[in-house]
Amino acid sequence: MKKGLVMEGGAMRCMFTAGVIDTLMKAGIDFDGAIGVSAGAAFGCNYKSKQIGRVLRYNVKYASDPRLSSWQSWLKTGDLYGADFCYRELPVELDVFDTAAFQKNTMDFWCVATDINNGESVYHKLILGKEADLQWIRASSSIPVFARPVEIGSRKYWDGGISDSIPIKFFEKIGYDKNVVILTQPLSYRKEASKLYPALELVLHQYPAVLKKLKTRAKDYNDALNYIRKKEVQGKMLVIRPPYPLEIGTMEKDPQELKRVYQIGVKEVKKNLQAIKTYLSE
Repeated sequence: MKKGLVMEGGAMRCMFTAGVIDTLMKAGIDFDGAIGVSAGAAFGCNYKSKQIGRVLRYNVKYASDPRLSSWQSWLKTGDLYGADFCYRELPVELDVFDTAAFQKNTMDFWCVATDINNGESVYHKLILGKEADLQWIRASSSIPVFARPVEIGSRKYWDGGISDSIPIKFFEKIGYDKNVVILTQPLSYRKEASKLYPALELVLHQYPAVLKKLKTRAKDYNDALNYIRKKEVQGKMLVIRPPYPLEIGTMEKDPQELKRVYQIGVKEVKKNLQAIKTYLSE
């Protein structure tokens, strides 16, 4: 039996995810592998480095810093979330990502990005947690229009949520048969087709494969939710989700709001801790 942890994205809704993973770590719950998409990868990698509280700490400390996220950054660099700050200065100098602990932990950690040329999902297993891996997390978190494509090797990538928002089927395919899924929307949520799609067709006309994925994204996402719910009802999967809409801004600057959403994640795990432990031990 291989125990897996699957984390979707959702920008600052993933402060909920941060609260969940910190509380799971405090409870001593281990997984054989974890996979994250977008902010789910950027925050979730701290499970492998065992850095409880890091995500909350740096997001609160630098919430109002335009280098973290700002329209100013977008206009200046093409990246809403400052690439140099988020993927170099912050993890290397300001709130150091523990690469030694990351490498020592035997749990595998994966992230998902989308190849901009063919629209396919690319699943990358992080090995060292250093610069090369941070570029993959950046790619996984780079939303079209609001971030430049990230070049790795001879290919370019955008956000993993374009092609596989909740990579549960990939994890099952590679052998994870006991999965905990962290969602950032409540049970009743279903994604609606984007009203911005006609505008995206104009802006992203150079990337037809990406546009094709974006056109079906709502259906693909809802299909994944339905699959997860079916498995959850059957007792074959455990899902941790917020009990109501989190209603937090994509670039939330208010530390109290960040803490509020984080605490919702903490409470959900504490409330269901015994059920989580029982599920993983069966």
